[in-house]
Amino acid sequence: MPTSCACVYTTQRISSVIVFHYFEVMLDLFASIQQAEQRIRPYIRETPLEESLALSQISDADVLVKLENLQHTGSFKLRGALNKLLSLAPDERARGVVAASSGNHGAALAYALRLLGAHGTIFVPEHASPVKVAAMQRYGARVERHGDDSVITEAHARRYADEHGMAYVSPYNDLAVVSGQGTIGVELARQTEHLDAVFVSVGGGGLAAGIAGYLKTVWPHVRIVGCLPENSPVMARSVAAGQIVDMSSLPTLSDGTAGGIEPGAITFALCQQLIDEFVLVSEEQIAAAMRVFIEAHHMLIEGAAGVAVAGYSKQQQAWRGQRVAIIICGANISVSTLKTAL
Repeated sequence: MPTSCACVYTTQRISSVIVFHYFEVMLDLFASIQQAEQRIRPYIRETPLEESLALSQISDADVLVKLENLQHTGSFKLRGALNKLLSLAPDERARGVVAASSGNHGAALAYALRLLGAHGTIFVPEHASPVKVAAMQRYGARVERHGDDSVITEAHARRYADEHGMAYVSPYNDLAVVSGQGTIGVELARQTEHLDAVFVSVGGGGLAAGIAGYLKTVWPHVRIVGCLPENSPVMARSVAAGQIVDMSSLPTLSDGTAGGIEPGAITFALCQQLIDEFVLVSEEQIAAAMRVFIEAHHMLIEGAAGVAVAGYSKQQQAWRGQRVAIIICGANISVSTLKTAL
């Protein structure tokens, strides 16, 4: 009997420690996001949160879309890139920064560097979208290609930054970047009284972790649904395995979420704790979701945004009568990829 009691006590004590740690992490992230909001507010757009009448009628729910496709550079990524750059000391910025990106993070960083009068080098995978690479170059960044997977590109960029004494700006594996993305949550809380769920695409996990880190403090019962392409479900597979997995990704319309996750990424633990469930969608479902959105809203979205719309569409019967938001994370898509989707 004493042994049983001891076991119960130990379990309760461990559980209490885990719960305490969770709330400690949440409070730290919440405070960091609030600071990020004040820091980047003069430079970004507060993007609209609009009703999607088409999706609402199809699913018999109150569906809202957060239009980050209308953000500067056509993507939410500007938030994290700006917050990181503004968090650096002036002498660090003056030495230049280094980043790795499949496209949107690089374009956002290039825009932010130009805005702040700084400079940097951006490494992209060999398969990076020509449209997104062109955007980086248009903003004045130096762009170099390296590797056939985002993990390889990131590792090379980190080494380059270390060798040249420059700051590295991760697309997701940095608290300042995650906190910048989390400012979307601040805006959502201002723009609507409540949400039952948020559907968000997941690659490295910075967007989902940031939004969840803020909203779950404001609305503890909101559910965060992470949406991934079946062709590159790395974070979902990693959370299921209890560790970051090394796996190959197949070609996908959602190039912005494709590829591996950096070993030791802080977003892995955050996604473990903050994302309530994952939903995987096929390439056909992504393309169909993009067509529905483009026809209904008369604006372009990229594949990663289509993943979130497709994730909601796959689960829509479960959300009847409830209020959900879908994060339309970006609009940067090449003509050739758009033709494939349509």
